[in-house]
Amino acid sequence: MARILFVMTGADHWTLTDGTRHPTGFWAEEAVVPLTALRAAGHAVSVATPGGVVPPVDPASLAPGAAGGPEEAGRLRHTVETAPEFRRPVAIARVRVEDYDAVYVPGGHSPMEDLAADADAGALLTRALDSGMPVAVVCHGPAALLAAVRADGTNAFAGHRVAAFTNEEERQAGSAAKAPWLLQDRLAEAGLRVETGEPWAPHVVTDRTVLTGQNPASSAPLAAALAERLA
Repeated sequence: MARILFVMTGADHWTLTDGTRHPTGFWAEEAVVPLTALRAAGHAVSVATPGGVVPPVDPASLAPGAAGGPEEAGRLRHTVETAPEFRRPVAIARVRVEDYDAVYVPGGHSPMEDLAADADAGALLTRALDSGMPVAVVCHGPAALLAAVRADGTNAFAGHRVAAFTNEEERQAGSAAKAPWLLQDRLAEAGLRVETGEPWAPHVVTDRTVLTGQNPASSAPLAAALAERLA
């Protein structure tokens, strides 16, 4: 049995260019699907957030149209509301990386609000990378990698090939014009090598110990890749 730490957002909004707060949170599919798959593989999951707050779910991710129908939306909602992992998070600042075997970061727009600038999250991810453990990140979750800055100012993940929510997907979702910054651009500026797949199609990139997925549809194959790495 491996111990996996989910590093999750604590923000319930995303501040847009005009200063308005767009309600959001973590994207349900990107947390629930990997949680279910990793549990089924016999692994233990814990959750850490900034300050140890309960991670808020993006209500849009629980709508039937986004979740793949009413039945799947209900299943996602049930897990979000009842899973003890989501209800009892610890503070990222209190986490000992050596207590875990892998780190996973789900997306949703909220990581762009808090994890992208969270020094504790950045330090944790840097230690995880340096220890050689798998680091798996999906969709907007790679925003957390932006905080992984070393003492010399370089990004710990610079040079790694990664997948992340693309500029084109942000445009098609209607968010690009309102976004203070675009994830694909910011990752490239930090020295990461973003490899894009077809919009909304599953796309997973593995580079050494870093496993990344492009969008919600990539959650299941990314979870499978992580479980295989831990087997």
